[in-house]
Amino acid sequence: MKRAHYILCFLLFGFAISLSAQDISLFQQFNGRYDYTAIGNTLNPAENNINQDYCILLESSSANLTLNPSNQIIKAYLYWAGSGSGDTEVSLNNIPITSEDTYTVFFDDPFYGALDYFSCYADITDLVLNQGNGNYTFSDMDISSFLSTSPGYCARRTNFGGWSIYIIYQNNSLPLNQINLYQGLEIINRNVQEKEITLSNIDVIDNEGAKIGFLAWEGDNSLNYGESLSINDNIISNPPLNLADNAFNGTNTFTNSNTFYNADLDVYDIENNINIGDTSVSIKLTTGGINENGGFSADLIILNNIITVLNSQLPDATIEINDYNVYCGDNGIELFYTVNNFNSTDILPANTPIAFYLDGILIGQSQTTNAINIGESESNSIILTVPENANPDITIVAIVDDDGTMNGLITETNENNNTSAVDVELLIVPDIITLPSLNACNEGFETSTYNLFDALESINYDEENLSFYRSLEDLGAASNPILIPTSYSNYLNPETVYVRVESPPCYEIYQFQLTIENCPPYVPNGFSPNDDSYNDWFNIQGLYNIFTAHKLTIYNRYGDIIFEGSNEKPWFGKINKGLTNHGKRVPVGTYYYILNLNDSNYRPMVGWVYVNY
Repeated sequence: MKRAHYILCFLLFGFAISLSAQDISLFQQFNGRYDYTAIGNTLNPAENNINQDYCILLESSSANLTLNPSNQIIKAYLYWAGSGSGDTEVSLNNIPITSEDTYTVFFDDPFYGALDYFSCYADITDLVLNQGNGNYTFSDMDISSFLSTSPGYCARRTNFGGWSIYIIYQNNSLPLNQINLYQGLEIINRNVQEKEITLSNIDVIDNEGAKIGFLAWEGDNSLNYGESLSINDNIISNPPLNLADNAFNGTNTFTNSNTFYNADLDVYDIENNINIGDTSVSIKLTTGGINENGGFSADLIILNNIITVLNSQLPDATIEINDYNVYCGDNGIELFYTVNNFNSTDILPANTPIAFYLDGILIGQSQTTNAINIGESESNSIILTVPENANPDITIVAIVDDDGTMNGLITETNENNNTSAVDVELLIVPDIITLPSLNACNEGFETSTYNLFDALESINYDEENLSFYRSLEDLGAASNPILIPTSYSNYLNPETVYVRVESPPCYEIYQFQLTIENCPPYVPNGFSPNDDSYNDWFNIQGLYNIFTAHKLTIYNRYGDIIFEGSNEKPWFGKINKGLTNHGKRVPVGTYYYILNLNDSNYRPMVGWVYVNY
């Protein structure tokens, strides 16, 4: 059980740390089924403390990589070092390599003054992936100018050069490990006889198989006075290659060689030197003591990097808020998030709880759906409801591995990176603006046809950002819009139409009414009832199905009533009144009408109509 914190830090696979200092410090970390190997060689033809006949280094040297084909290369780094202030451009298998950073240290000699030493590194992952197993030849490191212009290097027998390649690889048959690669450049010598380095950022879950590796320069096999290498105050050794009093002696553990002159590429088993639960390791190097002649002697040792391989089987849950959706007038927030298990050495179990907070108040809970493998993620979303009285500007905090009480259930490699936050601005419903009504003439049964855009003369708008709706519910959901607003027939009288004008991040709302009035009918002055389907009846426009209670009376030129009509009985030129000729068409001529609309707003209409065939 652990306490969740509002800490936004994400420890990712293979993260890099800025090399602003030369102290040995964490450079990269790898969590998973990883291990490492290393190759390298010296550019010294012999140990410089024994053979003083040379001052010029070898032009090149080689080493062989024989990595198991089932091992997948994840990273490869080239290190090179030597006397002087540095050569940043070298070659590997005739491929030019440029240093990504250069470290320097110096030895203050009482006779020759400050003598500089350097180390460079470069990421050569792509090169090693392309080259694969085989011979690697390092060349073109030129420090001859330093050796020739500063005689103290050869006089003090600290003329050296060498190189090494570290390869981090993955294999599914390996245990779950945490690999920490620390690098920099630190020196001990007769002036500084002891150096203690604390390695942090480790997590010891199981010390079985734990190991530590070193890359160091300029150590001499014959100068082991007062020399020691200790882990957590326990002196370590690897006999017969590395004795307890001679750790830096020109050896290569990977090849079991003692001819890695003035360089050391060594690995030690530290299973009994660390404890489960440790989060740091203390490294101590010493040199200097009384020699066989009764005088004082000390080796000069330059430590370049340290690598630890520790068993670790823990997940590492982190959460990212990827995006969110808010809607006008809606206190719901659709939040999209991703749970990661990146910097981990174990599966993150399914149903890992997730909690969402607003001002420290729990407003939502979720959980992972599936078990998340090492290096993988799971994305999901949740609808959160913000309290009605909340300020529109809010901050949502998401915490993975939180049971809703800010307590976690799962032990992780990093307990302080479970939180993500996002600022959210809720969208308030705008006030509805009422526009003047649209009036139209009744086209029958209290319906009419409208151009809805006519109601918008008082506002500025872009038709592409505007839509009409019959209800506020449809407007809010942006569903069921009126498809042909330029020719819209009303359903009710009066009827309210709503307008949505997009105005990101929200929209504006307008409303107006559609109303209908009975407009004056238009009476034609003639028709021809000859059954030619054209103008065959007395078609008084704006009358039928509008003035449904109207009465139409037709008279001949003698004043006799020859026809009485209604909404259901229009005049087709036939007689339905009088003593004779019922059902017969009237002769060609002029006829007179009285149209009583039976509408209090209109007087009876009187006029004439000419009938012709």
